[in-house]
Amino acid sequence: MTRSILLCLVALVISCTGTAQKKTQKEKKTYAVSKTNAEWKEILTPEQYYILRQAGTESPYSSPLNKTYAAGTFHCAACNTPLYESKHKFDSGTGWPSFDRAVKGNVDQDVDYKIGYARVELLCGTCGGHLGHAFNDGPRETTGWRHCINGDALIFESKKTDK
Repeated sequence: MTRSILLCLVALVISCTGTAQKKTQKEKKTYAVSKTNAEWKEILTPEQYYILRQAGTESPYSSPLNKTYAAGTFHCAACNTPLYESKHKFDSGTGWPSFDRAVKGNVDQDVDYKIGYARVELLCGTCGGHLGHAFNDGPRETTGWRHCINGDALIFESKKTDK
C-alpha cells in the first residue's frame, strides 16, 4: 500500500514538472534592419551599443536629450527610424527622456523579466534595438503612459521651420 502511494506521488510530481514548468519559446521577430554584433559595433558608439544591442540602461540625468523640448522628432540611433515626436515629450522627473506615446507602428513591445518582475520593454520596430520601458504612470490627461527612453538610443532631428 505504501509503495503504491509512493509511486503515485512520484508520477504526480513528474507529470507536474513535465508540463506545468515548461516555458514556451516565443518566436523571435525578424526586423527589417538586421546586422551582426560586429556590424552594430562598427556603426554605434560603445554607449549606444550597450543600450540598443545589450538592453542596457544609462545613468539618470546623463542625457542632454532629457531636457530637449524643441520641435522635432527623436529617431532610433541605430537605424534612424522616427520613434517619438517632441510634442508628446514631458518631464517625468525620472532623469530619462519621457514620452506619452510613440510614432504609430514604429515601436514594438516585449516583456522583460531582467529585474525579477515583468516590465513592458520598448524596442525599435525597424531594428529591434532596446529603447527603454513603458510604465502606466504617465500623464492621465493624455494616454496615462510613460515611455521611459534611454537618451543614447535616440538622435534628435529638429523640425525645419519655413522662413
